[in-house]
Amino acid sequence: MTVLAAIEAGRRTCGEVFRNPLGLPDRTPRHTIGEVSAASGLTAHTLRWYERIGLLDPVDRSASGQRRYSDGDLHRLAFLGRLRLTGMPVADMLRYVELAREGDRTSADRRDLLLAHREEVRQRIADLHATLAVLDHKIDLYDGRVARLEP
Repeated sequence: MTVLAAIEAGRRTCGEVFRNPLGLPDRTPRHTIGEVSAASGLTAHTLRWYERIGLLDPVDRSASGQRRYSDGDLHRLAFLGRLRLTGMPVADMLRYVELAREGDRTSADRRDLLLAHREEVRQRIADLHATLAVLDHKIDLYDGRVARLEP
């Protein structure tokens, strides 16, 4: 079954939704905190903290009080994970989420926040490329020395 067919059929697993947050998310609360933790790599403690500080909307609960996450929550977590991977501070992530909650009228502000962060990411990438070039040069030097010392 293709990803699109699985989305349309609503039969994607927690991991599939997290890895491919495509389409309109199903808002049915059905994923346990353990499933979300396994799919996202975040600990249950971190997931509860994200909810407590407001990065996630309040998570639905089962009749017994256990958290149940929707595909929409997984979409948000996947995006937040990408932002963290780029080094975005939690405070900026929270600002973005707060703006998103305010609706379409804040789209320009969200765009500006992402544009500024993208520039920081690009600069870090440039710095990493320069650092990689230095490492490659040093490795080449050592490879040359090793080759000269061998009979």
